[in-house]
Amino acid sequence: MVKAKQLVFIDFEFSMPERNRVPKGFFPEIIETGVVVVQNGKVTDTFSTYVKPSAFPRLTNRCKRFLSITQNEVDGGISFQTLIDYFNQLNSKGIEKVVTWGNMDMKVLRDNCAQSGIVFPFQAQFVDLSMEYKRFFGDQNQTGLWKAVQEYGREGVGKHHKALDDAMTTHHIYNLVEKDKKYLDKAEPTTIGDRIDLSKLYNQLA
Repeated sequence: MVKAKQLVFIDFEFSMPERNRVPKGFFPEIIETGVVVVQNGKVTDTFSTYVKPSAFPRLTNRCKRFLSITQNEVDGGISFQTLIDYFNQLNSKGIEKVVTWGNMDMKVLRDNCAQSGIVFPFQAQFVDLSMEYKRFFGDQNQTGLWKAVQEYGREGVGKHHKALDDAMTTHHIYNLVEKDKKYLDKAEPTTIGDRIDLSKLYNQLA
């Protein structure tokens, strides 16, 4: 049986220290997860959950304000191991690409796995869509997720810094970029006449 090739769009929100008080040994932990699973161009599953941090279980005021998240919400979240179990279930069905906006999501996931002594769950190709977007449009600076979708004349899905909403917005931008890539691939090559203003050339020769 051939395994289905899924595209998996992921966004994490992380714990963060107070600006001027970083506890010894602190590292960001995943506290909210949003996942959008796509197969044959259609969304086949979405997954949204809070994740209970274990190394530094108390959220800082900065973190709660920035993410609009409460201590009770993360206290009621799943364990990190349960999150990895979900990712392993996706793996069993076959994953072609894991797509995130920026590289921090996978870096923090790898670090959280290492800190917990858990095997990193993915072997699929990783796509940092923010870098693809940067290369595609020739931007000098890396563009934020919601700014990118607004540059397309669209709006993000739901609320920024809500994991599932950001994962859905990442999926939305991915589709827009892929559509533009196909358009450019099919575009007819320009002729020398398209590239040169011949009137200027004639004036120089006159």
